[in-house]
Amino acid sequence: MLDALGGLLPGIGATAADHDRAAAFPVATFADFAKLGLMGATVPEELGGLGVSSLYDVAVALMRLAEADASTALALHVQLSRGLTLTYEWRHGTPAVRMLAERLLRQMASGAAAVCGALKDAPGVVTRLTPDSAGGWRLSGRKTLVSMAPIATHFFVHAQKRDGAGTILLSVPVVRRDSPGLTVEPHWDGLGMRASGTLDVAFDDCPVAADEILERGQAGAHRDAVLAGQTVSSITMLGIYAGIAQAARDLALVACRRRGTQPPAGVRALVTEIDTNLYLLRAAVGMALVNAEHASERLTGDPDERGRRMMTPFQHAKLAVNRLAPAIVDDCLTLVGGSAYTADHTLARLYRDVRAGGFMQPYSYIDGVEYLSGQALGVERDNDYMSVRALRASATPAQAAGDLIRRGDHDHPSVGLPS
Repeated sequence: MLDALGGLLPGIGATAADHDRAAAFPVATFADFAKLGLMGATVPEELGGLGVSSLYDVAVALMRLAEADASTALALHVQLSRGLTLTYEWRHGTPAVRMLAERLLRQMASGAAAVCGALKDAPGVVTRLTPDSAGGWRLSGRKTLVSMAPIATHFFVHAQKRDGAGTILLSVPVVRRDSPGLTVEPHWDGLGMRASGTLDVAFDDCPVAADEILERGQAGAHRDAVLAGQTVSSITMLGIYAGIAQAARDLALVACRRRGTQPPAGVRALVTEIDTNLYLLRAAVGMALVNAEHASERLTGDPDERGRRMMTPFQHAKLAVNRLAPAIVDDCLTLVGGSAYTADHTLARLYRDVRAGGFMQPYSYIDGVEYLSGQALGVERDNDYMSVRALRASATPAQAAGDLIRRGDHDHPSVGLPS
């Protein structure tokens, strides 16, 4: 995977600024990825992929790619993580799920499928499945912040439905891009990761076959087993922010060396702080990845405990990355000086891109603190953020507002609180 990426990195880096400025997805780059087999890098070899199964290896590849362009790395992460999770479904799912997973994995390996996850509902919207009259389902709603959407062929849409008793069930229908009623919105004007193809996707009564839905259980079930899959699908993304920090450090040191004078003590001290923080960041990420791999391979024992063993170190590392990576880029701006404080400077792009890490689930900062402190103090809570979102969305406005105020979470516009 690294060999295949290596020949593309100079070109990706050379066009990153233009793609960022125009908020344009690098379609040609992903066509190259498909030709080289990189869209199927995490697909098992027996299904035609490169067979990269190590979380650590995937994170290293994303780090190298992010040093050239973080937006491209974020979009490729979407595909690589889907390969990892679908491989688990293919090996351990029900017969119907295994058939669905194998079909998608083979298409990914050939470069024919680009598979996105559509998790976050747009403000004020709940994405739902309702039964049709022919044994299938209809999907309606709207998802936001869907990366790699411009080239997506399939969407894994996190939705909810209700059983006969009114219980909320979590489901993931797989929806093809050409499905009637599906619309990919073309515009997104983000602060950072502007070339990642992060768009809104709307679903208007989209038909979904019954055998193209992955069932995720009841909302509010307090099933920590799901944390294992959430870790596998997200932890490699930490490599992206390590790559941004590395790129900023390398750029700043080049600028310092070009000055040709003996650097003052303040500069030398700042360089030392940058390198120390970068070492701490990479050590934390590397250890969390090793831990996640070790735990993911152990399928016996308590599945809830396994989920927590994977998620907890991941969240400690993520919290460290979300502190250290922005601090490193900020110190690099200080080293370079005022010339970096322009919209077209590479450090300005890195400064905007690195901030995206704090918004990524699981978990954002507030949810991460809730989870980690809960583990330390033995607080019983629902750790599945998708379950929490579903129950919150189903509450009355008054109930939801009270819950959000208790949680200190004021970013849910559907209940009329200020954003």
